[in-house]
Amino acid sequence: MINASCYSEVKSPLGVLTLTGNGEALTGLYMEAQKHRPALPRHCVRDDTCFASVREQLAAYFAGELRSFDVPLAGSGTDFQQRVWQALRDIPYGVTESYGALAARIGKPAASRAVGMANGRNPIGIIVPCHRVLGVSGALTGYGGGLARKQWLLAHEQAMAGLF
Repeated sequence: MINASCYSEVKSPLGVLTLTGNGEALTGLYMEAQKHRPALPRHCVRDDTCFASVREQLAAYFAGELRSFDVPLAGSGTDFQQRVWQALRDIPYGVTESYGALAARIGKPAASRAVGMANGRNPIGIIVPCHRVLGVSGALTGYGGGLARKQWLLAHEQAMAGLF
């Protein structure tokens, strides 16, 4: 990345994605009309040459050629949120997990609601795969980008992984 605070926009099957960065790492990946989407930082400069690797990896992901992202990340959140977001990255491509199972996996079995709230505040959607978390019954529940996008992402991954 070139600027200390830059952003770029990427067309995707889910609409335009906005990428933000701090000069060293990706700090955000947001969908249009996403819940909890912050305003761009002051003095943030649009630079479409930023995030070349992120753009390439997103294109490969949407083409079904990439299952795991390898880009530096720096999402801002509390220690608890960071633990949840790291645990999200451990959910395999094409696989889902319940909020309760995720809470248990991070050592907080009674914190499924807090895990859900942290999941909803994930600043780096798709790459930090919060879409892979479902309600205990397997139902699609809340997604900052909208349930239709969550359903699309899950169907895409399961089809590419041969799970349908």
